[in-house]
Amino acid sequence: MTSRLFKSFTVAAFSVFFAFLFSPVHAQPGKNDPGQQAPPKKEGFKAKELIFGHVLNAHEFHFLEIKKEDGTTHPLSIPLPVILYSPQRGLDVFMSSRFHHGEEAYKNYIILTEEKIKELKLDPKKFSAQQILAVNDAGEIDPTVKVYDLSLTRNVVQMLLALAIFVWVMLKIAARYKRGEGVKTAPSGAQGLFEPIITFVRDEVAKPNLGHSYDKYLPYLLTVFFFILINNLFGLIPGTANVTGNIAFTMLLSLISFIVIMFSSNKHYWGHIFWPPGVPNWAKIILIPVEILGVFTKPFALMIRLFANMVAGHIIIICLISLIFIFAGLNQWIGWGVTPVSIGFTIFIYFIELLVAFIQAFIFAMLTAVFIGQAREGAHHHHEEESPAKYDDPVMV
Repeated sequence: MTSRLFKSFTVAAFSVFFAFLFSPVHAQPGKNDPGQQAPPKKEGFKAKELIFGHVLNAHEFHFLEIKKEDGTTHPLSIPLPVILYSPQRGLDVFMSSRFHHGEEAYKNYIILTEEKIKELKLDPKKFSAQQILAVNDAGEIDPTVKVYDLSLTRNVVQMLLALAIFVWVMLKIAARYKRGEGVKTAPSGAQGLFEPIITFVRDEVAKPNLGHSYDKYLPYLLTVFFFILINNLFGLIPGTANVTGNIAFTMLLSLISFIVIMFSSNKHYWGHIFWPPGVPNWAKIILIPVEILGVFTKPFALMIRLFANMVAGHIIIICLISLIFIFAGLNQWIGWGVTPVSIGFTIFIYFIELLVAFIQAFIFAMLTAVFIGQAREGAHHHHEEESPAKYDDPVMV
């Protein structure tokens, strides 16, 4: 199993290179004959658009650019459903391919690209790429039409796909346990892969931080851990979306954890926040606002930590690949010379990202358990003093 996973990850890592290898490289044209007319000057490689095009959300899964014989490029992508509602125009549902990658309008709607924003002279602070706006028959933006974008973007589609696979695998494993498989004998397949991970989260995350109540919160911690992990791994496949690198995704997960933490709190927890014991009264004037602020910085830390770590790795990988095309724009031979170095570092960072995918899922689950344990701390200690003999778990003894 380990050998098979290693081979799969290696193939995926090299796929990153080949996915970009077939992208168009805008190198400088060679010298022409004296009687030959110089070809029109081509635009250089746009690393910024490539980086943000991968990191940000979109209405399609974009894989690569196919260069035609006439010098033009054709994007290879999978369009996604566009669902728009306007109080003035009603509901419209169509595929994103109708926009022809931002080149045309459809049903008096346009999707913004970097070129379209410059062409229409829009304020980049107010308008962003992949935003859909209403236009009139003349192609001008109609500010009187309000548009609500309910589309299934690639982040949404990939998240739903990851969720479906996660539920299917877990239900399959649960069915094997119900049939008695892997109980008296060593588990195999997916059951053997996931059982040590589940045991690890239970023994190293839930029990040390939640004590007697670990079984109450273990389903949530496992769900968060595996949901983040599977989305992290999906995001490393070339052409897919970086869901955990989306601030809205991490914010929602942090908000759910914040709600669980608040519902797990007790009077001892709030008593320590609004009137810290053992502190001089003059110091409480400073300490109480800090404690109150700390209640909200905990979910904020969960959100930023996951977002920053996952988006940073993807940006580094794309930057390393972009070096090939940047140097090729200066000189074709320099581009070839930089290629082995760039690919070597890319594969190295890619395997680090595989490790980070597991680490970030673990850290999010661990910090959530720690924060829940802190919110229940008063009641937990009180329960231990009353009935210490009821808890016989060797991990906590």
